[in-house]
Amino acid sequence: MIIDRLENLSLYAAINPLFADVVEFLNDHDLQTLEVGKYPIQGNNVFLNLQMAKGRSQEAAVLETHIEMIDIQIPLSAEESFGYTPLQDLPDFEYNAEKDITKYGDTKAQTYVTVKPGQFVIFFPQDGHAPCITPQAEIKKAIFKIKA
Repeated sequence: MIIDRLENLSLYAAINPLFADVVEFLNDHDLQTLEVGKYPIQGNNVFLNLQMAKGRSQEAAVLETHIEMIDIQIPLSAEESFGYTPLQDLPDFEYNAEKDITKYGDTKAQTYVTVKPGQFVIFFPQDGHAPCITPQAEIKKAIFKIKA
């Protein structure tokens, strides 16, 4: 997991060359003015899900992991907290290959971090994360999905 400011995202391009496509997209588009929806950037290798997500409490948030994709999540309308537990500390649950997700039911996160608008968080396949923790009823957020 990495947390930083958006202006520093290009510094992480060495981790995965597809991160450069996300940086270019961000340079060319204003996420605040884009409509909610899916935006293909490089086929199934890089795309953006721009959504209005329902806010959740820590108790209601569900940990998840992905095998195929890396998430770069950017809260846009309000700060968002995320639960975090390393994959190695999570119990075995069924993986949904079609949606590239494992959800961990009632398993609670080990720790929580808060990300503000203007910041981002990167979750790798080894990072269990519980998104959308906010007192807001809804939060506008960008989720870039990048092939791991």
